[in-house]
Amino acid sequence: MSDIIDLCEQSPAYVRAIAPYQPGKPITEVARELGLDERSIVKLASNENPRGISPKALAAVKAALPELGRYPDGFELTRALSQRLGVTMQQIVLGNGSNDVLELAGMAFLAPGRSAVYSQHAFAVYPLATQARGAESIVVPAKHFGHDLEAMLAAIRSDTRVVFIANPNNPTGTMLTAAELEPFLRAAPKNVVVVVDEAYNEYLVPDLRCPSIDWVGRFPNLVVTRTFSKVYGLAGLRVGYAVCHAEVAALLNRVRQPFNVNNLAIVAAVAALTDDDFLRESFELNVAGMAQLLAGFKHLGLAWIPSHANFVTVEIPRSRGDKAGQSQAGAVFQQLLRRGVIVRPLANYGMPDHLRVTIGLAEENARFLEALQAVRKG
Repeated sequence: MSDIIDLCEQSPAYVRAIAPYQPGKPITEVARELGLDERSIVKLASNENPRGISPKALAAVKAALPELGRYPDGFELTRALSQRLGVTMQQIVLGNGSNDVLELAGMAFLAPGRSAVYSQHAFAVYPLATQARGAESIVVPAKHFGHDLEAMLAAIRSDTRVVFIANPNNPTGTMLTAAELEPFLRAAPKNVVVVVDEAYNEYLVPDLRCPSIDWVGRFPNLVVTRTFSKVYGLAGLRVGYAVCHAEVAALLNRVRQPFNVNNLAIVAAVAALTDDDFLRESFELNVAGMAQLLAGFKHLGLAWIPSHANFVTVEIPRSRGDKAGQSQAGAVFQQLLRRGVIVRPLANYGMPDHLRVTIGLAEENARFLEALQAVRKG
């Protein structure tokens, strides 16, 4: 019938063109697809804390269960972050994970006719947050798999309103020092919002961490985002936050959904902030696990990208006999799946020859290395 309307065609073309975010495969999906026992599967694909949730956070969640009939109130978490970070409560914006805050920056500052700058091989949410607003993405070629700040500064145009910088970067694990990042902030146009995404900040050696929260007072266009999904072990509860100038925070709150962070996430995050032992032990486990994986890669003769996060990206070399040097990483990924080990292929990040591996418990790392060695031997 000629009067039938395709509703999808009524959506803006830039929305219809979006390729949805592809998360790491969950254990349940792999078990269904391959007929494996869920308990036998090792997941090293999503940069989660292998220790799970902090005991203090878990206790807080259990205590909050009877109050789930009430709408959430983010006051306590905002106050706890304010006290811990030394900023005012008016400078903090809560999000349903830090992804949510990245989207808020896009909603507040991007639109058709505007552009955002970010690096090649950077977090997949940046292009999503840009394209969903009809803005143009300016993707700057990476330098040694990391951010080329000089080139990113040169790429800023008169219509640019946001620059996204991941530090450390996902999925490469590269990082920028304070000596590199601060001059960029000084040089960036003041009408351009610079979003520094520090999802993996707590995995950095303290001496390597940028004083980014202190910089907010000097650079009104700086937005620093962090998350409780990584070292704090709250990935399933989805809670993150931004620290920025109070006027910018007020703008982000205008486009933020009411009650965007749920009750359980709020109480868990407040408790997690006080669990210093859990944080320290998670950091130490990550250091040991990184050493374990790198020793394994060296033994297998594989190259990797030096990482400052809770994952490492390893290169799977192309076989000489392959037609046109066909990539092997995808095949290795599939073979690892059949052995019950989930890692993350990176073809959608423009890195078809690499796999990203989250650092797990010692026994999980060993299981992965054994499976990788078996796959490599064929």
